Amino acid sequence: MGENYPDILTVKELAAYLKMKPVTIYKLSKQGKIPAFRVASSWRYKKELIDKWLAEESNKNLNKKKETP
Repeated sequence: MGENYPDILTVKELAAYLKMKPVTIYKLSKQGKIPAFRVASSWRYKKELIDKWLAEESNKNLNKKKETP
């Protein structure tokens, strides 16, 4: 997949990938704001879905800026 990140990421790996704190990743996961799934008591993230989510969130922000006069 490149960039030395596996297809399935842990909270710690995703936090490093997104340059965020793990506590923020946990919070977004619990709120359902980021694509995630549970394996037993641990959160996991498909890198492909995270990349898609990032693109969608970026587009939302771009569209908001265009609508603002």
